[in-house]
Amino acid sequence: MREKIVFIDLLRCVAATAVVVIHVLGPYREMLGVLPDHAWITAVSYNSFSRWAVPVFIMITGALMLSDQRPFNLNYYLRRRLGKVLLPFIVWSVFYAVLSGATGSGFQPELALSTLVAMPVHETYYHLGFFYYFIPLYLVIPFFQAWVKRADDTAVKGVTLVWMGLTTLFLFHVDGPWSAELVLYSGYLLLGYTMLRFSWPPRRWLLPLGIAALLLTDYMVISDSFAQGEYTVGRWLSYKTLNTVLIAAMVFAVCRYLADRLEEQTLSRLAFVSRYSLGIYLLHPLFLWPVRAFDWYPMHPAVMIPFWTVIAGGLALLVSWLLSRSRFTAWLVP
Repeated sequence: MREKIVFIDLLRCVAATAVVVIHVLGPYREMLGVLPDHAWITAVSYNSFSRWAVPVFIMITGALMLSDQRPFNLNYYLRRRLGKVLLPFIVWSVFYAVLSGATGSGFQPELALSTLVAMPVHETYYHLGFFYYFIPLYLVIPFFQAWVKRADDTAVKGVTLVWMGLTTLFLFHVDGPWSAELVLYSGYLLLGYTMLRFSWPPRRWLLPLGIAALLLTDYMVISDSFAQGEYTVGRWLSYKTLNTVLIAAMVFAVCRYLADRLEEQTLSRLAFVSRYSLGIYLLHPLFLWPVRAFDWYPMHPAVMIPFWTVIAGGLALLVSWLLSRSRFTAWLVP
């Protein structure tokens, strides 16, 4: 049990950090030809090297929830599992709808209102799109839980392998019913479970494959963008493609390996940050708003991206901790 807690704490910390990195560098992506090439390549490489973050969060959910051996209780599941995510999502969506009306030139109530009205089908702020494909996964988790309890190891690995094949088809634009978001995202639940339960795929495979996928992804994004004369990614930065699957699985395996080699003091700090990882995810754009609205990027991306990641992530952690101290607000940062 200790191993599970330790390495999942580490996973949550690195995934939360990577999410903040992706959102810090956002404005740089569209600046091909405006920035010096080396500066633009640096920013886009940060992006390419961080795209595994959201899949890792889904893998963590699959690893923990599919390995839960307790009998399924619908009331508990809806109240403590789904409700724990759904209610904060709704409240923060309304909050960010209002924030979306704030611009560098003043507040635009019409924009805030139109953003709020569109909330049922579109995120109210850029980082909340995650929940539109994460929350539907709670529909399939109970079925996966029941199945993995009865299926043999080979069957679970086999289905996971088939899903990897579907992500390969999606990468190369071979579309069909298998391209549905629920199909391609739900596979990460099984992948997280197989990596926790069986340590499969093994780390000795994932390390070279993940590194190769990481470098290939960055190369394809950069080369295609220069060829088109504008930022373009094809499907290389999609969360639903094999390259991202291999990178996320590699990160999962490496964190599992490293966690048992960390000192106790480091582990306790990781546990603290891990406790507020969802709060960091929800809150960090609040502190990035002035950075992006007023273009506070005066130096090279190699400096500004880590700098604002630490500032925005640190402030989000602090506010998450403060909110958690009251029973009236703790539910906002579960």
